[in-house]
Amino acid sequence: MSERSGDSRRRVRRRDRHGRGLRGPLAPSHVPIAKSRGERFDDLVLDAVDRLKPRWGKQLATMEFAVEEVPPPAELIDGPARLESDPIPFGRAETAAGSEPAVVVVYRRPLEARARDRDQLGALVSDVIVEQVASLLGLTPETIDPGYDDRH
Repeated sequence: MSERSGDSRRRVRRRDRHGRGLRGPLAPSHVPIAKSRGERFDDLVLDAVDRLKPRWGKQLATMEFAVEEVPPPAELIDGPARLESDPIPFGRAETAAGSEPAVVVVYRRPLEARARDRDQLGALVSDVIVEQVASLLGLTPETIDPGYDDRH
């Protein structure tokens, strides 16, 4: 890089390797491969919710769905209740409070670490959504999704 006398601006040089042109995105933005891992995970959550809408649309309309990277430290504390279940939670449900709607939160990283492939990840996300919705509605997961029992 060179500096002009009296001018501290630097020239920006873009990489043009072997005269093939400047580098750009590998895929157009509308192609699924162009989505980030987080965006693809969000799509799996939305797909799982959409599968429940025909039967539970009215109840789901009063809930919000969110994705967080990892559970907060308070949920990772060991105790007697944790010994009976997975040591790292995959999601949580928060009941409605006042004007705040009920919230289902899904944790992305623990689920991605557990899944072997995208199909298994989709099934895990669906199971977590079903379990959390069931806990909010006071029902069993099998009532929310009759196929849930077949997967377990």
